[in-house]
Amino acid sequence: MEIKAIGKYFRISAKKTRLVADLIRRKNVKEAIDYLDFIPKKASGFIKKVLKSVLANAEHNFNLKKENLFIKEIKINEGPALKRWRPRAFGRAGRIRKKSSHIEIILGEINPTHNLKKDNKKDKIKEPEIKTAVQEEIKENLGTVHTSKSEKEEKFLKTSLNLKPQKGERGHVKNIFRRKSI
Repeated sequence: MEIKAIGKYFRISAKKTRLVADLIRRKNVKEAIDYLDFIPKKASGFIKKVLKSVLANAEHNFNLKKENLFIKEIKINEGPALKRWRPRAFGRAGRIRKKSSHIEIILGEINPTHNLKKDNKKDKIKEPEIKTAVQEEIKENLGTVHTSKSEKEEKFLKTSLNLKPQKGERGHVKNIFRRKSI
């Protein structure tokens, strides 16, 4: 089973973040958190944040133990760069690109378990509906009974259902555009 979390738009370049990500790839989750605590880089805080998020997903959504998880994949992708300008010599401007990165962590299990989601509403079994003979009889009779409607009721239904007027009938839109302007 794979559990995934993505952190986006962290204000650090992907190149600097990959240096830290390479140190914890394929490590046990507890060991990786210990590594990140003692790495003196800005990226370690961002990676730790996403790692704690994916760990919370695993524990809450899938009832998995922290000791049974390892970092299967860690991807660092480039995010959008903010373009800024800095004054340079002779009235020129130099471009500065403030880079960002996206961090994706996928956890795997050391010893596979077969737990399903805690609250998977799609998999719940619906109870069969009990139909009585009276209910079935009413449904059968509804299809055969025809009630006569007056012309006013039919006209009201047509207008409430926004049906197009038939030939010879005037729609209210035609009346609006036929008015004379003052």
